Amino acid sequence: MAKTYNIGVEATLEVIGGKWKPIILCHLGKGQQRSSELRREIPDITQKVLTQQLRELEGDGIIVRHVHGTKAPFCVTYDLTEFGKTLGGILVQMSVWGERRIEQLNEAGEPVEILNPDHSGYADILNQVG
Repeated sequence: MAKTYNIGVEATLEVIGGKWKPIILCHLGKGQQRSSELRREIPDITQKVLTQQLRELEGDGIIVRHVHGTKAPFCVTYDLTEFGKTLGGILVQMSVWGERRIEQLNEAGEPVEILNPDHSGYADILNQVG
């Protein structure tokens, strides 16, 4: 049976939806990383969930898994595919919107902070794809 979407955003959310995938992709937007590096960057994610999300993103052709070395312990890194890099604009827009939301909440008296408002990795991707 053919898959049907009501609107295009459904197809996008099927690939990058959820709590962790956009965050993982944002970090990979800054360059190739090991699983342990991603865990440090995303301290609230469990190793099990990180591995699952990485496998799903790899299965959807958004990231690529590189195995370095021929003997254990292998060094495994993850990087965005060319197709995955095309998500850069979406991720930048989501991040900027979130920063505006944080400002709005702060102005309303709700103390909210952002730890890493850096978009340099995304800008590099947009320049490569653009």
